[in-house]
Amino acid sequence: QVQVVESGGGLVQPGGSLRLSCAASGNISKIHAMGWYRQAPGKQRELVAIILDGGNIIYGDSVKDRFTGDRDYVKNTVSLQMNRLKPEDTGMYYCKAEIFISMMPKRVNDYWGQGTQVTVSS
Repeated sequence: QVQVVESGGGLVQPGGSLRLSCAASGNISKIHAMGWYRQAPGKQRELVAIILDGGNIIYGDSVKDRFTGDRDYVKNTVSLQMNRLKPEDTGMYYCKAEIFISMMPKRVNDYWGQGTQVTVSS
């Protein structure tokens, strides 16, 4: 009923830029939050950026000064502009949508995209 799809990954040299996009679609009444996580081989999944319902954005410490997230509340999309990329940014980037399944009481479910690979290498 709900689909989350990412796009925009690829191979880029250190110092370069990429822009990732994510769209949530299907049976959606309201989205609480949308954002990005990443995971490198052998490492734990970590937060990149998430945009809450009120508009606050939480960034992971390693990307805060280089990445910018943006959410479209009408189209149910979120983007991630990544600048000054470093080799340590390499990983699979996953989009997550936290979608309300009930309002009384408030309940949300997490929906994940399939991931898009970002590789930063010279």
